[in-house]
Amino acid sequence: MLRSPREKDGGAFGERVASRVSDEEKKKLRLEIAHVLFVDIVGYSKLLISEQSDLLEHLKEIVRGSEEVRTAEAAGKLIRLATGDGMALVFRNSPEAPAQCALELARADSQHPELQLRMGIHSGPINEVVDVNDRANVTGAGINLAQRVMDCGDAGHILLSQHVADDLEQYEKWRPLLHVLGECEVKHGVRLRVVNLYTDELGNPAVPEKFQRIGGAKMSRVLWREIVIVLLLIGAFITGAMLFFHRSGSPSSAPSTSPVATAPAIPKKSIAVLPFEYLSEEKANAYFADGVQDEILTDLARIADLKVISRTSVIGYRETAGRNLRKIGQELGVAHLLEGSVHRAGARVRVNAQLIDARTDAHLWAQTYDRDLADVFAIQSEIAKAIADQLEAKLSPNEKSAIEEAPTSNVAAFDFYTQARNLMLNISFTAVRFDNLRRAITLLEQAVAIDSHFFLAYVALAEANDQLYSLGGGDHTPARLAAADAALARVTELRPSAGETSLAVARHRYHAYRDFAGARTELAEAARSLPNEPAIMSLAAFIDRRAGQWEEAVRELSQAIEHDPRNIFFMQQLALTYQYMRRYAEMAAVLDRAIAVDPARVETKIARAQVELHRHADTRPLHDTIQEAVARDPSIASVVAENWINLSLCRRDVDELARALTSLGNRGFGESAVTFDPSFGEALGKYLRGDSVGFHEKLQVARSKQEETVRRQPDYSAPLCALAIIDAMLGRKDDALKEGQRAVELTPVSTDAVSGTEQRVLFAVASAWAGAKDQALDQLEAMTKTPCFLSYGQLKLQPYWDPLRGDPRFEQIVASLAPKETSK
Repeated sequence: MLRSPREKDGGAFGERVASRVSDEEKKKLRLEIAHVLFVDIVGYSKLLISEQSDLLEHLKEIVRGSEEVRTAEAAGKLIRLATGDGMALVFRNSPEAPAQCALELARADSQHPELQLRMGIHSGPINEVVDVNDRANVTGAGINLAQRVMDCGDAGHILLSQHVADDLEQYEKWRPLLHVLGECEVKHGVRLRVVNLYTDELGNPAVPEKFQRIGGAKMSRVLWREIVIVLLLIGAFITGAMLFFHRSGSPSSAPSTSPVATAPAIPKKSIAVLPFEYLSEEKANAYFADGVQDEILTDLARIADLKVISRTSVIGYRETAGRNLRKIGQELGVAHLLEGSVHRAGARVRVNAQLIDARTDAHLWAQTYDRDLADVFAIQSEIAKAIADQLEAKLSPNEKSAIEEAPTSNVAAFDFYTQARNLMLNISFTAVRFDNLRRAITLLEQAVAIDSHFFLAYVALAEANDQLYSLGGGDHTPARLAAADAALARVTELRPSAGETSLAVARHRYHAYRDFAGARTELAEAARSLPNEPAIMSLAAFIDRRAGQWEEAVRELSQAIEHDPRNIFFMQQLALTYQYMRRYAEMAAVLDRAIAVDPARVETKIARAQVELHRHADTRPLHDTIQEAVARDPSIASVVAENWINLSLCRRDVDELARALTSLGNRGFGESAVTFDPSFGEALGKYLRGDSVGFHEKLQVARSKQEETVRRQPDYSAPLCALAIIDAMLGRKDDALKEGQRAVELTPVSTDAVSGTEQRVLFAVASAWAGAKDQALDQLEAMTKTPCFLSYGQLKLQPYWDPLRGDPRFEQIVASLAPKETSK
């Protein structure tokens, strides 16, 4: 079982982070996501005091009788709050809980006609606090918006925020009960999208009075708008006709051009720092210019009054010749661009920088700095402050202090750090390669060996070790975890209150310890001093995915892309989120955008072709894309090998599978987070040929290697699930079911909606091959009703599901995932 830093025995980092959190949590609110049911007695204020008391007692009695309330209270997952004319029930277990409870209260309320209730439900952040009477209380947007939603209804209504409705819509039983009402304006002019929950017997199907008033006003506005539009059209027609007859008399007259649609407004205080040109003769040291650019960008990104585009999105504009600055500004969504050059010669450095208005190409500011090399960090700070001044950005004392602080006092250490950061940039669709991570770690270790106080180098070192530890097929070993712990211990020691420290701790808790709640708390702290950091937004999305908050993850990834609009990795993650939600049209749209950013990237095109495989069980687009890519550049075969193997299995093309395995080399391949040795792919090839003897011989080889992986990573569910599948195929039924069950227990869906569902699906594969068909089908049926990587195409085509084919229940499950036109 993975242990939290607090539980980690013998580790100095574990104690330090535990101390850090316990000390700070005394001073700040605890933020978490809760599911709130707000209940209000209609007409309460008009009643006599004695009548009010009687109705409140009736309400308390009804609430005490709710099975959902009793279950949540027994598990310690409920807070009850009195609100004067009702109460708020704060559930911490499931988004279904308040909806189920509302129906139970409505059923009980039907026995008390004198008690008229209205209810509102919302899921969102809350802070558990202690009030002046030393009693538990709750504040935050979660509870406030639940009350606002309730205020939109009348007696008998059970109203939901759109956020809650999106969550419930994932479950078949709730879909028929959800009825969209539209937008309702509440306190402070906030507009909420509201959904009405009712059954044939419970709830109130009538349109709330507030929406009827809104509808009437809208109809009036629509009527006048239509009258105005008709008059304008008539005027335009007459004017057009006059122009036509006038111009038809002049052969030389050219037809008028249609106006171009107005682009979305670009914030005035927005900027992108383009790659600086390196003018020195030693081109091997061109990374130094990248370091200067990156530090200026980082300094500007600290300023909350500015919108600053991340480096990942600007790195593609490295070529300085022929830059179309207006076009770049439009593509990045900024009003200003900073470009420049760096010339390094011996112990001297010359930095030239110029600020340009991307809307007009006007040069707003320029400066050349010719100084000692050791002053390069002061130059970076001066440029950042000059740009902030030019853009009239408000600079807080903390922001000014952070900008003026040099990253290191040693240029050689800065060189190593800059090279490592270039290797770690998430510009690849397949994210950071493992060899790049290992090289980056070596460079960062050299940087901190030179300067043991190089804070940002330790931050990057912790991040690189965390990624290598957590990514599938990486280095999930105690030694790698210890290296990440050690780097982060130094980070917290050097600057315990820095935003970068909070972000580093959040990453570590997420990747290394799966402490998603702790990571979320640290992110909230990091956002205060790093307002333009898209990594905070993307990590928040990854945490929400794990928590099953899929719509929130979509919103946060979209926000990250707004600050980093050409980041292919973020687009890939948004596409992956849509894939899990089985919203394939939106997945395709995001991938089309990624292809537009970088048309040459094969991995993106392959992912786009996979949409058709998942949605329609159509292998042709993926087959054609891989074949064209390999024919154009044979070296690309190793890059696409894993996708090629999975395609070959779906097509049951043994010859193609053999070629794909050859291209793979000694690397592993897999399904989602699970990685198999190539010998397992060879075993599947034998199976597809009908060679049962060869199938079992290759499986034995695969088992030996997989067993070694499990031995090295005993608490990691993915290798254990892979071993379960191999054992099931070898006929080791008891071992397979025991291993699969253990993998599922290590990563339950309730605590991790991504990996948990993956393990459930793969346990279904093991169960099917072990002969436990009912168990396999139970797992599969559950997974078709929740977001996960399982798709129609996979079930329809992959040989993993062969033991279940022909079973009526399995075929029904497959049909349930089919697109509507296919199922019909």
